[in-house]
Amino acid sequence: MAKIILFYKYVDIDNVPEVAKWQRALCTELELTGRIVLAQEGINGTLGGQDEQVSKYIQEMNNHPLFGEIDFKESLGVGSECFPKLKIWMRDEICHLGVDTKKYSPASGGKHLKPEEVHKLLEENPQDLIIIDTRNKFEADVGRFKDAIVPDIRYFREFPKYVDENLEQFKDKQVLMYCTGGIRCERATSYLKSKDVAKEIYQIEGGIHRYVEKYPDGFFRGKNYVFDDRVTVKVNDDILGSCYICQKPNDDFTNCLNATCNKHFICCSECKKEYAGTCSRECQELVKEKKVNIRPEFINTNSKANRK
Repeated sequence: MAKIILFYKYVDIDNVPEVAKWQRALCTELELTGRIVLAQEGINGTLGGQDEQVSKYIQEMNNHPLFGEIDFKESLGVGSECFPKLKIWMRDEICHLGVDTKKYSPASGGKHLKPEEVHKLLEENPQDLIIIDTRNKFEADVGRFKDAIVPDIRYFREFPKYVDENLEQFKDKQVLMYCTGGIRCERATSYLKSKDVAKEIYQIEGGIHRYVEKYPDGFFRGKNYVFDDRVTVKVNDDILGSCYICQKPNDDFTNCLNATCNKHFICCSECKKEYAGTCSRECQELVKEKKVNIRPEFINTNSKANRK
């Protein structure tokens, strides 16, 4: 059986290039594909492969002096086919927020709540509680916690500006922050905590992933957005999104056939057919007149389908 693992750890790494070299050799040997981001502050990864090989990777990580006790989140039934290849990056941050990593460290972040504690808190629903989605808005368009505030941001690095411009809404509040697996909240809660306006700041331990494992029909509704070829993972039957073109309820993402545009948007099957895989009449005309390049992924997908 194949599986995908999602993991991170904030830990001081003295020799990032050496760790990157080791990670590449290890993943190549185990035939794992996916993405790993390394920085002096730690590691952030998503990998796919066969169960035995993934288990060996986890064992090697647990035996390493830096990477023990990582919370590896697993998705079964999918593996390396969700990633075209292995990519390993060395960066200044393992999750880019664009702030001082020393000043806003996870050590000074919010209180971690286990899924059970989060569920209880949401059931009690105290009047001073606000829920903040720290993800990009398009992720929240197809799945989010009930009554969550969804900032209109496209990149995580825009979150500090949102906080600065909306400090009043956090004043004397209990703030529950969430993201896919927890990594974004580690630093987002630290940033908000530094403003000294909220009564208390929490984050979900293990993020949406761990919460919906425990409560698939709980307070999180819709789909969980993931950054691999699956795009989204269904949690329950709620459809929160709508087609970008016709506005009918839908939660299926696609990318505009026009490679120059490449807009990532929700599109129903009818509009995808009518607009020939594009996001607008303008892009449709440009593709039809061969004035732009077509996304290679679309060509490959069609060619495979046509051979069947």
